[in-house]
Amino acid sequence: MILVGAEVFGVAIAAGWAIAGLFELGDYVGYALMGLFSLLALYFLTNLWRRCMAVEPLTGRA
Repeated sequence: MILVGAEVFGVAIAAGWAIAGLFELGDYVGYALMGLFSLLALYFLTNLWRRCMAVEPLTGRA
């Protein structure tokens, strides 16, 4: 989960930076896109965490 989370957030921030740079939108729009994409990444990671916990919970109960 840590590896997936780091990659997803890295892609989210890189995508915001790249889109803002490609269309010359400026720094503030770039930061807004990075934040928006990071929130989207957080949503996907939360869903992935829930699905992973349903399959293999962290508790020792069988």
